[in-house]
Amino acid sequence: MISLTTDVVVIGGGATGTGTLRDLAMRGFDAVLLERADLAQGTTGRFHGLLHSGGRYVVSDPESATECAQENEIMRHIHSDAVEETGGLFVVTPSDAEDYADTFLDAAHAAHVPAREISTAEALRREPRLHPKIKRAFEVRDAVIDGWRMVWGTVASAQEYGARVFTYHRVTAIHTDQGNITGVSAIDEKSGETLHISCRAVINAGGPWAGQIAALAGAHDVDVVPGRGIMVAMNHRLVNSVINRCVYPADGDILVPDHTVCIIGTTDQEASDPDFLDIKPDEVQHMLDAGEAMIPGFRQARAIHVWAGARPLVRDRRVSKSDTRHMSRGMSIIDHHERDGIAGFFSIAGGKLTTYRLMAKNVVDALCEQLGEDRPCRTADEDTPGATPHNHAITDRLAHAEHVRTDVQSRDQIICECELVTRSMIEQALAEQPTANFDDLRRQLRIGMGPCQGTFCAPRLAGIVHAWKTEQLRDRGKKSGEHDHAPQQIDVTNTQLRLFVHNRDGGTAPLLFNQQLREATLNHWVMQGTLGIAHLPQPSQAALRATGDLALLHGTHTAPPALKANSAQWKEIHS
Repeated sequence: MISLTTDVVVIGGGATGTGTLRDLAMRGFDAVLLERADLAQGTTGRFHGLLHSGGRYVVSDPESATECAQENEIMRHIHSDAVEETGGLFVVTPSDAEDYADTFLDAAHAAHVPAREISTAEALRREPRLHPKIKRAFEVRDAVIDGWRMVWGTVASAQEYGARVFTYHRVTAIHTDQGNITGVSAIDEKSGETLHISCRAVINAGGPWAGQIAALAGAHDVDVVPGRGIMVAMNHRLVNSVINRCVYPADGDILVPDHTVCIIGTTDQEASDPDFLDIKPDEVQHMLDAGEAMIPGFRQARAIHVWAGARPLVRDRRVSKSDTRHMSRGMSIIDHHERDGIAGFFSIAGGKLTTYRLMAKNVVDALCEQLGEDRPCRTADEDTPGATPHNHAITDRLAHAEHVRTDVQSRDQIICECELVTRSMIEQALAEQPTANFDDLRRQLRIGMGPCQGTFCAPRLAGIVHAWKTEQLRDRGKKSGEHDHAPQQIDVTNTQLRLFVHNRDGGTAPLLFNQQLREATLNHWVMQGTLGIAHLPQPSQAALRATGDLALLHGTHTAPPALKANSAQWKEIHS
């Protein structure tokens, strides 16, 4: 068992959790973050990429709209490397009534959300694919943000101030003594080792899992409702601005250009468990129909991936528990000293990714007030590492890619043509995170996220990672006199390749119709016919553990875990 001591433990490695860690560290607290998987693997990594102007909520939730408008400007500054200045439009399509649009500008001005009406001709000049019969158009300050890049920048900033981060560490207990927080216990999913951290405060930033985490400290009935939403990625940027339908928030009314693709979303329904979010074929069809209303011919474009995320919505007693669409997007901070008699324990949920910094500020303010310490927030005043004078652009990787293509002396290679990922980018990511699995690398580099969905780059990635890790193992063996671990590494590489392909396939299964089915069949033939990955040897228990994958280690609601040590517990839960 490893033992540590710190001031504050943050549980949850999404935008809010990492933002809270940064805020704590910048105020001089010694802070540690625990995340049961990779950073931003939950809700933060499962959204459409929209940096809200606030326009979407000016009528339905004006307070959230104002917060979004204010934080939007701060985010463009402190996370400039993660933000693409696309701009946004709210348009009234031929299918939409104009009564909502009649109130839009007044509501925007009342909420201090910058917006102005432009002519339909100007809107069509900017976005020629828009429906030619749109009735009205409004310009807003929407943008696009890379949630993963944002989180990594936030963590890098926190680490510069001394914070520590433990990914793939699942919290198993929150300890108290006479109504005071005393510590947290966790297990390393990749090694099985136990970690105990003594602390005087805990901040629960577990998003839709916040209720489960609070219960570990004896704080029950924290009513966070997971609002399930699906998103569909199309194979190229059909638009270069964020397009919103100018209607009361509904399903499928946002189209976001995100890196090399565009994403339409989203639905909003209550989910029973944020770990198991089903995607229904009729929801996919509804998304495609909604896209057609904004962009004629949308259905002729190729859909390449679909996924679901869970919004951490705090139960709103004014609406039905199943009516997640009309629950407030505002943040909620629970002081468990007042609620449950546990001093030093706070839970935070709700809010938007756009307002993550404000959420972090408010919960750390509450902690400082309880501790009686005056430590002002500085997170809006200092850029995160990597921020530049200019915002991110989709062409950022082109210069390096062109250099690789034309420089005969360069040994760098383009490994993923869709996202222009090079060998050196992969090796650098491995040097920074040596235990990364293939999906960890995907989140950092976007490898496998383009039109081929990893069909051609996944085997190349496997070869590079295997060679890099084998060399590291051999160097370590030479120094320590240990035996060669290369045969075990073959098992780990095969297991991670198979997992990577499985996860990519999972996002295409609901799209298997028409041309998508033909493309998926080709991908299957490449992987199974050429590489035969279905016939690879069964993974060892050690290789399964090395993935850190929650489904493999702990099972799903329909499949038992591949890790035998967890099988009995799964059977007990699902019996």
